[in-house]
Amino acid sequence: MSTTTIRIEDDLKTRVAAAAELVGKTPHAFMIEAIARIVEEAEQDQRFRLLAEERWATLCETGMSVSWEDAKAWLLARADGEDRPKPTPRLISL
Repeated sequence: MSTTTIRIEDDLKTRVAAAAELVGKTPHAFMIEAIARIVEEAEQDQRFRLLAEERWATLCETGMSVSWEDAKAWLLARADGEDRPKPTPRLISL
């Protein structure tokens, strides 16, 4: 494990210490957890962007999609516990 030094304003350092105490952590553990959470969010955002780009490319190539009405009905049924097959994609005009 390596060591990294960061410089933070005194006010933020005080706030971090107070917040860490509220949740029963050391300031160090609190900051490590915060950094890890932000990194996970950034990685998740990147995966989401890549998936969206991939799906957009597929839509542009095939012209096949599911209407919002069909998708919404399927999602609502699933949320109600109904085991319904996924809607069938259809050719749309872009």
